Amino acid sequence: MDLFESLIAKIKGKNKKIVFPEGNDERVVGAAVRLANDGLVRPIVLGKMDEVKKTADDIGKGLPETLTVIDPEEYLAEKFEEMVEAFVERRKGKNTKEQADKMLTDVNYFGTMLVYMDLADGLVSGAVHPTGDTVRPALQIIKTKPGISRTSGAFVMTRGEERYLFADCAININPGPQELAEIAVASTKTARLFDIDPKVALLSFSTKGSAKSSEVEKVAEATRIAQKLAPNENIDGELQFDAAFVPSVGQHKAPGSKVAGQSNVFVFPELEAGNIGYKIAQRLGKFEAIGPILQGLNKPVSDLSRGANEEDVYKVAIITALQATN
Repeated sequence: MDLFESLIAKIKGKNKKIVFPEGNDERVVGAAVRLANDGLVRPIVLGKMDEVKKTADDIGKGLPETLTVIDPEEYLAEKFEEMVEAFVERRKGKNTKEQADKMLTDVNYFGTMLVYMDLADGLVSGAVHPTGDTVRPALQIIKTKPGISRTSGAFVMTRGEERYLFADCAININPGPQELAEIAVASTKTARLFDIDPKVALLSFSTKGSAKSSEVEKVAEATRIAQKLAPNENIDGELQFDAAFVPSVGQHKAPGSKVAGQSNVFVFPELEAGNIGYKIAQRLGKFEAIGPILQGLNKPVSDLSRGANEEDVYKVAIITALQATN
C-alpha cells in the first residue's frame, strides 16, 4: 500500500469538513470536487456561488451535493455577528469590533474562524495567497499547542518505499535552541501520522563536538532541551547528515547513539539549510516532497505553494483531514 492509499484509509468515512478559502481558483475547486466525489472530506469552498460554479463548469466538473459554498459577504447576519464577537474575544483587546467586521471579510480570516468555532475541522489555503496570509490568521486565532511557541513547516519526503520527514523547511528563519527543540518534538508527532517510527536527528556541520562554534552549540543545546521535553523519544544531535543517515558513519562518529546511522526525521538548524536540503532531495534525489505541513497548531491549517497543481491541493487536503482525526 503506497503512502496516500494508507492515508485515505485512515480518513475514509470520517467526514471531516475542510475549508478552501480560494474558491475562485480552478486548482482548488477541482481538488475540492474530487475530494467530495471520492467521499474523503466534506469541502467548504469560500466564494460567490455563481463564480465557484462557473469555475467548476470551466474545468468540466459539477458541484456535488456534499460540497458547500459560503460567501463571506452574504453570511447570515446573526452568524457573522457571532463570529465577530468570538474573534474579538479571542484577540483579547488587540482588535476592535469595527476592525473585526473588516478583517473577517478576508477569506483566510473567515475560514480560520470557521475552524476555530468548530464549524470546520481544518483549512487549506495558499494556492493564490502568500504564506503569511495563511499562517497569520492561524497564529492569531487558532494559536499553537501548549508547550509550542511557534508553528513550523515539515515535508514528508517519499521515494518508492522510502519515507522521511524534514523540518523546518518553511517557516522559521533562524530558530533558537528552545524553538529548535520544539520543532524536533513536534516532528515526532507528524512523523507518526505517516507511519514513520521517529528517530530524530538535529543536524549540524558537526558531530558530537567535532567542530566548535556558536552554531554548533545552538544545536547541541536544542538537543538537550528536546531530550528533556520528550524523554521517551529517540532524539539525538548534533549530527552531520552522513552520521545521521549512514549506519557505518554513525557507528564511527557517534557510537552508542540510538539515532545515528538510522535517522528518518531530520531537523535542520535554520530555514536556509532546510529549504535547500529538501529541494536538493526533491530535484536530484527524485523524492516527492509533500508539504509544507504546519506543525504545532491547535487545529490543522495547511499552506499550499502558489505553484501547486490540483493534485497537490488534493493531497494536502487529505493530510489536513488526517491531522484533524488525531
